[in-house]
Amino acid sequence: MAWTADDIPSQEGRLALVTGANSGLGLATIQALAARQATVILACRSSRKAEAAQQQLQDQGLSRLELLELDLADLSSVKRAAESVRDRYGHLDLLINNAGVMAPPRRTTVQGHELQFGVNHLGHQALTQALLPLMENRPDARVVTVTSGAQYFGRIHWDDPNWEQRYERYGAYGQSKLANVMFALELDARLRQRSSTIRSLAAHPGLARTQLQPTAIASGGNGAEALVYRLMDPLFQSAAMGALPQLHAATAPSAQGGEHYGPNRLGGLRGHPSRCRVAPTANNPVERERLWNLSEQLIGA
Repeated sequence: MAWTADDIPSQEGRLALVTGANSGLGLATIQALAARQATVILACRSSRKAEAAQQQLQDQGLSRLELLELDLADLSSVKRAAESVRDRYGHLDLLINNAGVMAPPRRTTVQGHELQFGVNHLGHQALTQALLPLMENRPDARVVTVTSGAQYFGRIHWDDPNWEQRYERYGAYGQSKLANVMFALELDARLRQRSSTIRSLAAHPGLARTQLQPTAIASGGNGAEALVYRLMDPLFQSAAMGALPQLHAATAPSAQGGEHYGPNRLGGLRGHPSRCRVAPTANNPVERERLWNLSEQLIGA
């Protein structure tokens, strides 16, 4: 039997934080969690867009929606957001690292990191590490980090993680998505090592129709790229379907730490959630530890 949002158990009494909450996968994830009575924190860079998303959800009869200003491209904002969650709530049950940027022209974060690596990976690692103390000893606490199929062609540029030389939009995107799943698995290993009650999982949406693709096409200004996306359009599924793997990882009683979920059809492009393989580099504990240490150095710097 295919797993759907109807299979999400009651989330009453649970507090969830979703990054990139105002559209796409994030908004679909919040809709599903709020419908199961979770209190959900919408963590967004734009207060205006967050308020619009909150109103849209309230118009659907959903409540228990909180707003949090969070700019993952600024580690100072990440720190302030984590402190705000600590001061306002004192605990957290579920963290879904969902926000992301895809294939922009080369730009940097406030701290000077390549934007995709900084937002998709470093910002989320910093946020997660700051929030973990609020999740310890909470029943069924989980961290879900959203990656993508780009992990399979990604590689970490150890000597130039910020792509200061020969920047490639999709190469840098692949690096950030590989880093996401490497982080999720390494975090779970470290949590197990210290007998933590928190579980860390990863998920990818397959080909889901969100704002990522049109934004990437517009920023690239490449006619051939736009044509490829038009030809692929029939393969794209809805954001609601694309959100199912991360919702499964976040709520299914059977989901375990260290697992990775994605769509079950067409080689992971679409379908209902099931366990799926991760990029080989992510299964290498030496490489994962190397990335963890590099990331901590970059975050600290």
